[in-house]
Parts: sequence; C-alpha cells; structure tokens
Amino acid sequence: MSKQESAPEQSTLFSRNPSNIMPHKLDLDSKLKFRCHPGVSCFTACCGNINIVLTPYDILRLRRALNLPASEFLLRFTTPVYLEKTDLPGVRINLDEEGRCPFVTEQGCTIYEHRPTTCRYYPVGMSYFRESPEKKDESAPAEEFYFLVKEEHCKGHEEEQVQTIREWRADQGIDESDVMNKEWMELVMRRKSFGHQATLSEQAKRIFFLASTDLDKFRELVFSDSFLSSYELDEETQKKLREDDVELMLFSFRFLAATIFGIRESSLKVREERLKQKMEQIKKDRAGAEKRAEETYRELLKDHEELKKQLESKKK
Repeated sequence: MSKQESAPEQSTLFSRNPSNIMPHKLDLDSKLKFRCHPGVSCFTACCGNINIVLTPYDILRLRRALNLPASEFLLRFTTPVYLEKTDLPGVRINLDEEGRCPFVTEQGCTIYEHRPTTCRYYPVGMSYFRESPEKKDESAPAEEFYFLVKEEHCKGHEEEQVQTIREWRADQGIDESDVMNKEWMELVMRRKSFGHQATLSEQAKRIFFLASTDLDKFRELVFSDSFLSSYELDEETQKKLREDDVELMLFSFRFLAATIFGIRESSLKVREERLKQKMEQIKKDRAGAEKRAEETYRELLKDHEELKKQLESKKK
C-alpha cells in the first residue's frame, strides 16, 4: 500500500512491484500515454497476483454496491493484514484459487463503478515526500508527486490515448477517493513515520481495525452508553452519525486521530466529569506506583543489610 525510505521520509501509495516503477517524478500536468479497454490483448491481466488493500471508503463503497452489511462483506471477501511497514491492521481482497480478483470475469470488472482506489490509480502511483524527521515541519503539507508503473504484460501503454495525470485522475474517479481517504491515509503515514520505535497496544489495534473496516460495529460503539458518557456529541451530530455512513466514516478518522495518535480534535470533546475522573485515576495510579516503588526500595535496603550482616559474621 505504501513504501517509505528511512530519510528523507517517502511513502508510496497505490503502486505494485517496485521493480516496475519508472524512475521519473511526475506531477499533475505530466503526460500519460495509456488506455485500457476490452480490445487490448492483456485485458484484466493486471487483476491477478495483486495485493489489493482496501481503505475505509473502498469498503463502504463496495459493500453498498453489493448490498451487504460490513461484517458479511469482510467475512466473504477480505483477509486481515497489517498495512505495509506498520502495526496497523487492515484488510485486503481475497483472491480466488487462480490468484485473481473475485470480482473480475473475462468480460471485465463486475464492480468497475465501485472499484478500489488502488485499481483506479493503475498504472499510476502516488507518493508523499517529507523532510527527515529532525528537519520536517509537522504543520507543512507533504509534497505530493506521481510515477508510472510499467509492467511487461501491459499493452495499454502502446495505445495512442494521451492525458495529463490530472485528467487521468478525474477520468478514473480518483479525486473523490482521495478526498474521502485523505484523513485516514494521513494517520497511516504518521504511523509509518514512527517505524519500530513504538508499538500500539492490542486495544488500540482493535479500535483502529474496527473503525477502519466495520462502520456498523463502530456505530454501535459510538452510541453505547460508555461512549456517550465520555464524549460530547450534540443532537445534530448524533443524527448525522446515525443516518449517514460517510459522516460516520469521517468521524471515525477524527476519533482515531484523537484517541490513538493524540492529535487534538476540536470536534471531539471529552465530557468534563469524565476528564476529572480520568485525572483522579491517574493521580491514584501514580500514588500507588510511588508507594510500590518506596516499598521495593525498603525491601532492597533490608536485603542489603541482611547480606551485610552475613558477610560480617563470616569474617568473625
């Protein structure tokens, strides 16, 4: 799903085999000579032996098209995976026995209008680039650029159609996908920047997986007594989250940013009384830890004195 160099930080999205990446940096106005259609000899060849990782918006769009609840879609069509070079759990599409996407036939893609983001991008890849961690300004947006993926079997590059990357994005419906995926992808990129310096708790992983894959269960979480007693959600917001899956998905990104990544989110406020309870619990935990540390220290002193006496008695 993405690829990162150690320094400077570079993350590659929606690409395939790195050996097939052309070493040319492209921008929105760069030209792309490519066309895929049923008449090319390799039609649908790119739909096999591929790792199609799904974003939250991909999952929402696909299960709506298939008229399936999230849990059934995930069970029938996906496998849990860790997002590349992170400890963040996600899902990828299950391939069939021949190693091909289950939604592809000889006639083409049966879910074409609702296809995942990685399929829309091909044969273009996108990268984010930041300065090395010690130099980068967290508030500054990452530089965005593109590159071409050129595989030997693909004959689409021999077609005469020429578009700019900007036109290609519009034609493939990538703009909408990127807008919807943006906040989630930023969380993934942020996590990748930590490398192996810190690991997420199992609880944090479960919350990330739930919010990223199953909006039905996430909605149940949001409207649980424990959640509503912890966070302030006005009536208008609650109405949107009950009725609108896209609003709920975007809210889930902000929830993850605040609860797992510690990013201050003005639209997600902890209730004052719950905040006080949390602070009191922290104080109690700290006092308990200090007491245990003092008791341990006294035990060590006692053991030291006992050992000292034993050594002195031996000398006599």
